[in-house]
Amino acid sequence: MNKYVKGTMWAGLCALTAVGLAACGQNGSSSSQPASGSTAAAPASTAAAPASAPAAASTAAAPAASSTAAPAAGSTSASAAPAGAMNWFGGPIYTGAPALDATAALVEAGGGAANFSFAKALVSMLGQKTVNAEVAKLNKQYGEENVKNFIAGMDFAVSDALKRATEKGVKLPPPAPLKGDALAKALVQAGTAPDGTFWSGYLFDKALSHDLHNEVMADIDAKYSHAADENTHKILNQAMYDVAQALGMKDVKLASLH
Repeated sequence: MNKYVKGTMWAGLCALTAVGLAACGQNGSSSSQPASGSTAAAPASTAAAPASAPAAASTAAAPAASSTAAPAAGSTSASAAPAGAMNWFGGPIYTGAPALDATAALVEAGGGAANFSFAKALVSMLGQKTVNAEVAKLNKQYGEENVKNFIAGMDFAVSDALKRATEKGVKLPPPAPLKGDALAKALVQAGTAPDGTFWSGYLFDKALSHDLHNEVMADIDAKYSHAADENTHKILNQAMYDVAQALGMKDVKLASLH
């Protein structure tokens, strides 16, 4: 998990993303911190975070009536998601076909399935200068430790999503012809809900599926903590909103969980 700490880009900080996309697109329900009125409590199987686990960025809120309850690891509930159901950390649930070719493009940008790095994927899409500036901004906003944990969380999410997908016989297709700004825009668009708000969970649902997204989140909760999971979703919401603004996608709205 320390491979994300590379170069000046990670001057103490850093991706989630993940839903790379894998985490970002990986399993299905999303986000890190409790969005107002939409956060679910950690599942009963959640284990205390070990010393090496990402520090909890915040305390998880009690589940709201409109939230989707945290599934046990290995559960598959996407097909049964009721209309209007919300992801763990806010935003609507997406249960359509996943955009696996875009997920493959993200994995490729991050160095491949065996050596995926969310930090590398960000630099590949946005360039070192832009990433350095965003990292500095996020460090100031959330603190270096939480940003580091966000990047580590994205690395784990992508790797775990790919493992889970492989177990189910899901193979990534050839990457979509998306690189640089085009890939970044595609990820922002994938995570933008019908009302124009970018949600990490919505992106993760689209990247691999809602079911896989839920499984990855349960794995993160069990290995680290529910708060660490929330931290990843929360900072990804802010980071991708910032990316959207930098790319001229001014209509994209910032999620309430940020």
